[in-house]
Amino acid sequence: MTARTKDDEEAIEATKAPLLEHLVELRKRLVWSMVALAIGFFISWFFAKDIYAFLAAPLAHALAKEPNHHLIYTALYETFFTYLKVALFAGLCLAFPFIAAQAWLFIAPGLYKQERKAFLPFLAATPVLFLMGASFVYYIMMPNAIRFFLGYETQGGNGALGIQLQAKVSEYLDFVTTLIFAFGLSFQMPVLLTLLGRVGLVNSKQLRSLQRYAILGIVVVAAIITPPDALSMISLVIPMIALYEISIWLVWFTERRRAKEDAAREAST
Repeated sequence: MTARTKDDEEAIEATKAPLLEHLVELRKRLVWSMVALAIGFFISWFFAKDIYAFLAAPLAHALAKEPNHHLIYTALYETFFTYLKVALFAGLCLAFPFIAAQAWLFIAPGLYKQERKAFLPFLAATPVLFLMGASFVYYIMMPNAIRFFLGYETQGGNGALGIQLQAKVSEYLDFVTTLIFAFGLSFQMPVLLTLLGRVGLVNSKQLRSLQRYAILGIVVVAAIITPPDALSMISLVIPMIALYEISIWLVWFTERRRAKEDAAREAST
């Protein structure tokens, strides 16, 4: 961990407050976050149909040559509640930067100056990496997965019943959002491992020595959270292994930079 100077200690002492004040501050940040989520939800509600159409575009594209295909709902209220889920999902995405800022404003006063400087870039990188994971699953993985599942349709005839896809509105949304969250969170690996390296809980040598076990864990996780086909699993395994390798280099770079900072500080004293 980065050495703490006398100025750092004094800055932390200046921000100390009674427990009740911390709880009041936490409540204020939570209230503002809920307000932001509510605003995002109501904005998204007006565009819920368009957002759902965007999420359903990969399926619509795969079925473009079969105009008789369509989404169905089997409960009277199903589509309404599906649009509510869409609005909540989109509202959370809209409000996330503000919610993250509220979390930062609550946590930052309790961090040392060097810790704030170290943590802030990772906070900024989190939504970027999540967007990268969501884009990867939407534009690359999902079209391939949909084509794979459509391959199980069969034509009837000669006394045999045909098997045709009749996707439900709510089930398709659950399928899409689950994949988006799974890939978005998986792409946070560099942030998590680099932060752990920054605070000294892991180092690049440990990560390198555990690489084989990490790859095994990635394969197991991919098998659990992706659709049950090899192509979808491979679509997650390959970028996750690449992200793990990037994480090792980021941790190594962090260790090297911290060593230089500590050496410069010792030389100045």
